[in-house]
Amino acid sequence: MTEKRTSLWENGLIWFGAGVSIAEILTGTYLAPLGFGKGLAAIVLGHLIGCLMLFFAGVIGGKVRKSAMETVKMSFGQKGSLLFAFLNVLQLVGWTAIMIYDGALAADGVLSAGRWVWCLVIGVLIVLWIVIGITNLGKVNVIAMSALFVLTLILSKVIFLDSGAVGMAADESMTFGAAVELSVAMPLSWLPLISDYTREAKAPVKATAISAVVYGVVSCWMYVIGMGAAIYTGEYDIAQIMLKSGLGIAGLLIIIFSTVTTTFLDAYSAGISSESIVRKWNGKHVAIVVTVIGTVAAMVYPMDNITDFLYLIGSVFAPMIAIQIADFFLLKRDASSQNVQLTNLIVWLIGFIVYRMLMHVDMPVGNTLPDMAITMLVCVLAAKVGKER
Repeated sequence: MTEKRTSLWENGLIWFGAGVSIAEILTGTYLAPLGFGKGLAAIVLGHLIGCLMLFFAGVIGGKVRKSAMETVKMSFGQKGSLLFAFLNVLQLVGWTAIMIYDGALAADGVLSAGRWVWCLVIGVLIVLWIVIGITNLGKVNVIAMSALFVLTLILSKVIFLDSGAVGMAADESMTFGAAVELSVAMPLSWLPLISDYTREAKAPVKATAISAVVYGVVSCWMYVIGMGAAIYTGEYDIAQIMLKSGLGIAGLLIIIFSTVTTTFLDAYSAGISSESIVRKWNGKHVAIVVTVIGTVAAMVYPMDNITDFLYLIGSVFAPMIAIQIADFFLLKRDASSQNVQLTNLIVWLIGFIVYRMLMHVDMPVGNTLPDMAITMLVCVLAAKVGKER
């Protein structure tokens, strides 16, 4: 029996769903103080950097037909990779909770039924997506994505054509470099996940390119919607924007389905990553458990500001993928047979510390790109020194 593989079209749909996200719209609102021109430049530059890294990460997994956390073993060894698998599951549980919280809060703003009710509705739909499975979502995703596409076009029209406002004045509360980093942060948060999907693709490199481009374009669009909403309507609450625009039920559909299609990927990948930690665990079952935990957390805890969470993800996973890129594309080495690749773990720790230090330095390209360049350089030098010894 031939194993079912995902097509370019299916991969594109998966990452369209990842990009259409309330969290991305809300993050876009943070960039409003820059003004539209500078804000747009920061969004595009940040996504170019982030999606290029996303592409490299996806190619690694796609070429070797391994999940994201299995590819980490190629750089850090069997036991060394467990640190990143554990951190990845933690960040994905966090993302699942944040996405359900944001979606429920926005949905309740459109149709008041209580946040906990919308948390349950979204949680149940995510479980349904998980049960259907990644290789069987084709027709379901076509319907959901078509509806989202039309509804986000309506939302864009309302903000940019119908608001009739001149826009708020720019101020100095957000620097260009910080805005770039917030734009890099979203694609960066998908780095430890993308191979979970590209490994299933018929044409892995092409599928990765399609995934990175589709996600990058759609994510930019979401950021611009959020930024534009804040600038031209003076409104930071996306539910209120939809209500003012008359997007009652349509707005509710945007919120619910965008939350489900994005959060499904987080929960699904948490399940796949857990298989790297405990072999006998079933990824699909773990994904359902993660969704339940995320739903309960979203009902109990407030999660209104995620900037610190985004920076934490960047500091952990930017140096990790930098080492993977250096190993796979430059050094062409594989540490899968080792228990722990200690040198690379030390290099990662250096990269983590450098990232946290760079957070206090304002650079026009943000801190992810310089941190990854430094980490890759240290990785290559360490490999050279080790070889000479």
